[in-house]
Amino acid sequence: MTRLITTPNLSDPDDVYEKLIRLHEGRTDAESLKVWSRLVLILVNHIGDRKVIEQAIDIAASHKRPGH
Repeated sequence: MTRLITTPNLSDPDDVYEKLIRLHEGRTDAESLKVWSRLVLILVNHIGDRKVIEQAIDIAASHKRPGH
């Protein structure tokens, strides 16, 4: 079974975080939610593994840090 990677797995995470923050610049709250939802759906489609996606949803819903 494929498992969600919960350990750091991204080169240049600060650059990616900055780009995510910039994604919301100049947008209303409603526009930000819409673009955020689009990004999530694009990434869900890319992942394509229901089990991994469900693991991510469970972690996000639990308010716990991944891997803890």
